[in-house]
Amino acid sequence: MIEEKGILFILSGPSGVGKGTVRKEVFKRKTELRYSISMTTREKRPGEVDGVDYFYKTNDEFEKLIEQGKLLEYAKFVNNYYGTPKDYVLETLDRGHDVFLEIEVQGAMQVKQNFPEGVFIFLFPPSLEELKNRITNRGTEEEDVILNRLKEARNEIEMMDAYDYVVVNDDVDKAVDKIQSIIQSEHCKRERIAAQYKKLLEDELS
Repeated sequence: MIEEKGILFILSGPSGVGKGTVRKEVFKRKTELRYSISMTTREKRPGEVDGVDYFYKTNDEFEKLIEQGKLLEYAKFVNNYYGTPKDYVLETLDRGHDVFLEIEVQGAMQVKQNFPEGVFIFLFPPSLEELKNRITNRGTEEEDVILNRLKEARNEIEMMDAYDYVVVNDDVDKAVDKIQSIIQSEHCKRERIAAQYKKLLEDELS
């Protein structure tokens, strides 16, 4: 019997493109996917559970994990570390579960360096004008912040070549349909299962 390992899928794209919305819809449809739980040094908020919302670590513990190369990616925001624990992801993949990671572009580039066999999906805005509207309509940003976000988005879009797939998010349902097709097609790739079939044939013929 073929024992297929899980695949790490990384959904990424510029701020305001709708990564969170698309990821939530993907999980509504594909309940067998595992979400990559992040690790953080921030304080646990009321109602949050260790190992469900985040893996909570002290600053020293987190920095030790960085030194040991135990994070697929990490960043520091407002004096707190956030990152993706390597062991959790690898153990989940070994159990045959696909892992889904929704992340900023800089983080995705770190993951690509540490785990190049992942499948990288770039979520693309229908246009820069539409992206500007989405960022502006949040109503939470000042004009200079919006301009900086747009500049950053242009830079991030130029990094698209590092990804395996590009999905335009002009309609959430259509974007999710495409991501589901990507997940399905990746499981059918010859190079993923050829080695397992060869081993199975060898076992049967020996």
